[in-house]
Amino acid sequence: MDTSSKIIFRWYPYCFNSRFPGKPLAEIFGKPMFWHVYTQAKKCTLFSDIVVATDDDRIYTSAKQHQVPVIMTASTHQSGTDRVFEAAKHMNVSADTIVVNIQGDEPALNPDMLTELVLPFKDPQLQVCTLARWLDENEALIPDRVKVVMDNQNDALYFSRFPIPYPANKTNIIYYGHIGLYAFRFYILEQFVSWPLGRLEQSEKLEQLRLLEHGISIHVVITEHKSMGVDRPEDIEIVKRMMGDTNE
Repeated sequence: MDTSSKIIFRWYPYCFNSRFPGKPLAEIFGKPMFWHVYTQAKKCTLFSDIVVATDDDRIYTSAKQHQVPVIMTASTHQSGTDRVFEAAKHMNVSADTIVVNIQGDEPALNPDMLTELVLPFKDPQLQVCTLARWLDENEALIPDRVKVVMDNQNDALYFSRFPIPYPANKTNIIYYGHIGLYAFRFYILEQFVSWPLGRLEQSEKLEQLRLLEHGISIHVVITEHKSMGVDRPEDIEIVKRMMGDTNE
């Protein structure tokens, strides 16, 4: 595995919102949320650098206080991927460097998922990789649970908020829910941010469709691990139970 692999996790500009004010700095077992994401990511041994990318002075200051590597980025980015690209540029990565983009609101992140995400890059032709997990029929009906369908090589054919594939015959339907972890070779990330928003991307509000609209394959690894982001204050207690009574 290329030892120049990087992991960058980021906060969107609107992370301090009315639904969960101060979310990135919410304390879990006495530490801010982003610290737990960083700590979990460090347990994956495939990365040479792990950094927080943010545009908020409060997160930047807290990261410095907790000795978490952090890069201040512009506040004008339209997506988290744009923010990750700027951070990767600051790190002076090479064209083939594997850059991993995760959100900073998953303190119960299983590091094995990061390993699953990066190992396929042993294939030098692989450009982009992501994860998915089996969904039951009820979950598949929820628009916030993004679904993905793949070809026989496990490359993504399409992502949608609708349940896909459509169950025309009501039998042998398997739904896979997309997990929002991405790994890119840097040169693909650079191309991605240079392209305008795609028609399908705008319709579904899913930025990964921009890659498919430009003919870039996204390899999908099926994982058995669950992932949960913290969207509301009440989610804190759920992730605490996932993490255990004490943080390792």
